Amino acid sequence: MSKITTELLLERAVPRSTRLRKIETLNLSKLQLKTGDLDPRLFSRLRHLQKLDLSDNLLDKFPNSLTLPDLRVLNCNNNKLEDVTALKQFPLLEELTYENNVYLTLNDDYKVMFLLQNLRLLNGKDITKLANHVRRVNSRKLTSKVTAHWKKFFSDQLLEKYTAEQVKSIKKKFLKSVQTNVVYGPSSLSEFTRWRVKMIAEEFLANSLGLELNSDTEPEEKTDENEEESTESPREAAEDVAPVVHIYDPLVTVTPSKRKRSHSKSSPGNKRSKTQANTEEEAEEDVSAEPLHFLQCHSKGNSREDFKTQLWSCVFEPVLDSGARKDPIVSSSRTVATCGGESVCLIDCETGTVLKKYKVATEEFFSVAWTTLTMVISDSRKKAHNILAAAGRRGIVKLIHVAADFCYGEIKAHKKPIATVCFSPTQETHLFTASYDKRIALWDIGIPDCDYNFKASQLLVLETASIPLRIALVPTCPEQYLLAGCEDGCFAWNIKLDKGQKSRPFEAIFQFPGEESLTTSHRVDGLAFLNDDVVVSKSSKPGCIYLWSWSKSFDAKGKGCQRTMSAVILAELEWSTTDMSYLTLSTCPAKEYVFCGDEKGSVWMYNLSTYTTGWGSPKGKRSERRISPTQILTWPELRVNGEQPPEILVNNVVADPAFTYLVVLTSVNITAIWKKS
Repeated sequence: MSKITTELLLERAVPRSTRLRKIETLNLSKLQLKTGDLDPRLFSRLRHLQKLDLSDNLLDKFPNSLTLPDLRVLNCNNNKLEDVTALKQFPLLEELTYENNVYLTLNDDYKVMFLLQNLRLLNGKDITKLANHVRRVNSRKLTSKVTAHWKKFFSDQLLEKYTAEQVKSIKKKFLKSVQTNVVYGPSSLSEFTRWRVKMIAEEFLANSLGLELNSDTEPEEKTDENEEESTESPREAAEDVAPVVHIYDPLVTVTPSKRKRSHSKSSPGNKRSKTQANTEEEAEEDVSAEPLHFLQCHSKGNSREDFKTQLWSCVFEPVLDSGARKDPIVSSSRTVATCGGESVCLIDCETGTVLKKYKVATEEFFSVAWTTLTMVISDSRKKAHNILAAAGRRGIVKLIHVAADFCYGEIKAHKKPIATVCFSPTQETHLFTASYDKRIALWDIGIPDCDYNFKASQLLVLETASIPLRIALVPTCPEQYLLAGCEDGCFAWNIKLDKGQKSRPFEAIFQFPGEESLTTSHRVDGLAFLNDDVVVSKSSKPGCIYLWSWSKSFDAKGKGCQRTMSAVILAELEWSTTDMSYLTLSTCPAKEYVFCGDEKGSVWMYNLSTYTTGWGSPKGKRSERRISPTQILTWPELRVNGEQPPEILVNNVVADPAFTYLVVLTSVNITAIWKKS
């Protein structure tokens, strides 16, 4: 990679020059330059530079102090730019191009139009008229809305005499509230609107009220825009970036009227030894959690009145730089993908910000799953990217390159709805789809090229006796065995691809206590592995969550298919006595926790770390009594528009691998995020 030196700058000047201060046109394209190569000390000597070509490089941002006071024309095409706000340091800029920077969106176009008052051409298009609208009309209307919001909700909170702490509190509340509630223009410009609202609000506080702002204000929150505004775009293909899935923003953030530390609710059960009791008390204290956010971001048609959309699935995004360490705690982020209704959302659990929203008007999404693909980008370079698969009622899998805000393809996997999907942990392109057509299919989704061309192929079809609801790959042999919880029991298949049979019946069905035959099997609507061997499953039998051993239950040496095997039960977990189905469970293997929601909005949490060692020993015995929950998180008192939401079912609850956040999906279109204290 070429490094920038004085000699290089003189050589690449057009025409060649003998003095840096004499250079007016400079071509630094196709040099594999990264942001760190742009040395501000060297560039500060280019006092008369007017035209700069940085196209076809690897820049992800601009340094804030390049000091090019006379720069008029800038070409940044074919880079990796993620932000444009640093361009404000070039106030005389008249022409700017940054096409083929996949991370830049329409919102960035509007930002540069506001920041660069002399800009005439953006990506080859005259934006004079639109830029004037952005700088004047848009700013005037947003300023009016920000001022009105202060007068209506906050002006009476500021007393004549106030402490610094009170001022700080009011500032934080106002900035958070104004970004959530001041809406203007189409949803495609929501990021730009929030950016301007925050800027205007800060100026308002500093200038009108004399409240100097600190840098510790809370991160902005996203809202949905319903009012119309001119959306003329300098990017001609802006509406064609994602022709199938469109990006919207969240609708409303619901806050609890009370926030109380949730304490454990102990259920009547067996007497415990003093040692065991102390251990559980310590665990209980350790998992004290408080609610952070309550989000209504999957509304049908973006309706604020939608409390009927069911939320079904969520999964945390893997961290790209975790490498080959395979440490589940290291390889987790605080970003979670959720799905329900016609949309898929990406949420920052810490801030409650809905980062992105993908919408398909005719779909109802039931399941999402992440994988990380090493994709070839321009110049044959390879880079890891997270890909999100989403599927539901239409039987179609959407493949989304999240960083690029782009749904690059779809797989018509089944003719009936897809209940759940999951990726192989060892083969990043292998995706399992379980459908209401009573089949589980294994797909190779391929790796898209730099133009997002890809080829998907079906590798295997597993025949089920009933609808598969949950699937799980066996951790010790994820390329050989798959478990599925179905409408009439729990089944296992051999999925090894070196076998010639492409369509396969199940190899085993597991029998649980109280089940004498297939005719008495119960629906298994919850299924997950707690560790390499312990399976956690929930059936339609009221109040019953079983923990059982895979290795002790499955006879790998047996021959033939469709064999019945008795599940070797290790323990039962005490849970709600409801007969409500499809309230699924999840596990946090790194912390040895099981989570399951109930029909009252509560989350039952089980810390099983004191039991797993005993279960793993050769002489491990079944726990004679049901294990009570370590803690039950009760649904806090919420009021939405002055009213309490209707009956709340917890359809799913998932913790990140480090058990920092707990995401709760409900039947009333509310996503609750709890944080471990």
